[in-house]
Amino acid sequence: MLRRMNLRDFVIVPELELDFGPGFAVLTGETGAGKSILVDALQLALGSRGDAGVVREGAARAEISAEFDRPVHLSAWLDEAGFDHSSGSLLLRRVIDAQGKSRAWINGSPATVTQLRELADSLIDIHGQHAWQGLTRPAAVRALLDSYAGLQTQALSLAYGDWKEAGERLAAAESRQAELLRERERLAWQIGEVARLSPGQDEWEELNAEHQRVSNAQSLLDAVQNALQALNEAEPSAESQTDSALTQLEKVVDYDARLNPAVEALRGAQTQIQDAAHSLSTYLHGTELEPARLQELDERMSAWLGLARRYRRPPAELPALLAQWQAELQQLDAASDLDGLNKALSTARVAFDKEAKRISVARAAAAPKLAAAVTQAMQQLGMAGGQFEIALQAQDQPQSFGLETAEFLVAGHAGSTPRPLAKVASGGELSRIALAIAVTTCQQAQTGDASSVGTLIFDEIDSGVGGAVAETVGRLMKQLGRERQVLAVTHLPQVAACADHHLLVAKAAREGQTFSDVQPVQGEARVAEIARMLGGERLSSTSLAHAQEMLDLSSSSSSSSPNSSTPSGANSRAKKAKS
Repeated sequence: MLRRMNLRDFVIVPELELDFGPGFAVLTGETGAGKSILVDALQLALGSRGDAGVVREGAARAEISAEFDRPVHLSAWLDEAGFDHSSGSLLLRRVIDAQGKSRAWINGSPATVTQLRELADSLIDIHGQHAWQGLTRPAAVRALLDSYAGLQTQALSLAYGDWKEAGERLAAAESRQAELLRERERLAWQIGEVARLSPGQDEWEELNAEHQRVSNAQSLLDAVQNALQALNEAEPSAESQTDSALTQLEKVVDYDARLNPAVEALRGAQTQIQDAAHSLSTYLHGTELEPARLQELDERMSAWLGLARRYRRPPAELPALLAQWQAELQQLDAASDLDGLNKALSTARVAFDKEAKRISVARAAAAPKLAAAVTQAMQQLGMAGGQFEIALQAQDQPQSFGLETAEFLVAGHAGSTPRPLAKVASGGELSRIALAIAVTTCQQAQTGDASSVGTLIFDEIDSGVGGAVAETVGRLMKQLGRERQVLAVTHLPQVAACADHHLLVAKAAREGQTFSDVQPVQGEARVAEIARMLGGERLSSTSLAHAQEMLDLSSSSSSSSPNSSTPSGANSRAKKAKS
């Protein structure tokens, strides 16, 4: 449920804070006062496209925030996205600057507009005054029917994609058999040539290191021999010189302690010289010239370099190149396996057909139920004898959405033949039919259902409706308000009189600028607003009495409603712009 909205410098609203309660609330006001501004702001907070045009003239940026009760089923999504939800509420904030740049936050943490949109479907359901236009599009009709039936069609779409992909692989393989065979032969020959070398993953670096050692073995032996002589075989040697210096200092070190560091250093040097001499002696006895091994290394490195030049790759990349060719060969073998590809196609088609038939059965079961419910609602909306049908038509070819398409058919009165909704001429009929569908589908989705939204918004969906039908519309919306929060932008006094909460949108000009404000009304102010909706700006005792009577009748007819005890669940703390 929507709890609170805050607007700052949005279109013609300098600053506004609104608290919302449960039940059915209406927004009314004169034409052009900005009744739909709150709906527009709410859609921006939920990720709709925004631009610099929403920033109030002269302001640096527009700010919109909306706080909702957090649906339980969103906890996992919030955890995965890294948003805190310990408070039990969901605070969405959107800022759009004068250059059209947008930023968003969810519970105080930066978010993307896409993430806001992902939340929208779980929070609100908006029905606009042109909702009937969407009901003429097959995709929208099908989606509405699937939603009514509680169908999830993601698995169907995935199965269709798998089936199509399997067909494309088979067709490509059949058309490219000769080409694939030539490519396979080429790859197999290249793999065989490199595989004979059997290059190890890190072998090239090891070959270079060993070749350098073996090819310079004589130089290494000469250098080690000369170093060993300098350390302890030549006269004088480093070891004998160190011994002599140490002997001289040890004679006099007791006379001056400052010589101790030098003595210790010489003793350490003496030990290190002896260790180095031992290591060099061991190296000399363990190292030999290896002309045969050098020849082997020369031959292997020559073969390695030859393949690297042929395939224009650095020598070190030969092992990776071999692995790449082997993987490509496996792919070619799979692509050339027509039997396997045919089996994969058949398996994918069976999986799609199974899921599509399941969806078709569910649609066929749900269509007459939805049609009957909408037909019943039409009787209450001034279309007595009207009939609503849903035609399921088989497709020539299966599609990602299944085996059939759906179309709404309507007969506006008894005795007429149902026709496609798009061909119904009357705008009033279209609005009433759209309203009947909206009310029916909203009633079907119970608040206890985790997939249902907590807030329904009707933005002038009652356009073209009046008289007794308008009273019915108001009662239907009030009935919906007993189960979920309902917010309606309306111009009908009959609808406004049925509301649990009434918000008045007013526009005023100050210092050459136009401002819009929203305030909850009750008591005499609400009577005056309904009287204005009945008879215009000049209020008469008759219109005021009529307005009061409408409110009294609505109150008495819904005295058992849990929401009727509170005259207004919306509280406004609108802050006037400074003069």
